[in-house]
Amino acid sequence: MAYVDTFTSPEPTRAEIDALAEPVLIEFGTAWCPHCQAAQAPLETALDSVRGLRHVKVEDGPGRRLGRSFRIKLWPTLVLCVAGHELGRVVRPTEVAAIRALFEQLPGA
Repeated sequence: MAYVDTFTSPEPTRAEIDALAEPVLIEFGTAWCPHCQAAQAPLETALDSVRGLRHVKVEDGPGRRLGRSFRIKLWPTLVLCVAGHELGRVVRPTEVAAIRALFEQLPGA
């Protein structure tokens, strides 16, 4: 799946994320965050080279259950999951290489 530029609304539940059989990249952040804005171009470039990966963009903040279930502390945080299991994460990525290194955790990569 290609890069997604809008936040998912409503945010999925942890059970919905865990039920996905396909690999998913969950991006936690907010539209107003300068770190999140800076990560968008490298993220879009990195995602262009990956097939079969769902990108879910989740607005995070106080009281947001999905972010708390993944213990998100800083934005943006990219979490790579398959069938509810976290394979890895990248916090505040600024380079395409850091994001692509995360994708190397995918089965068959």
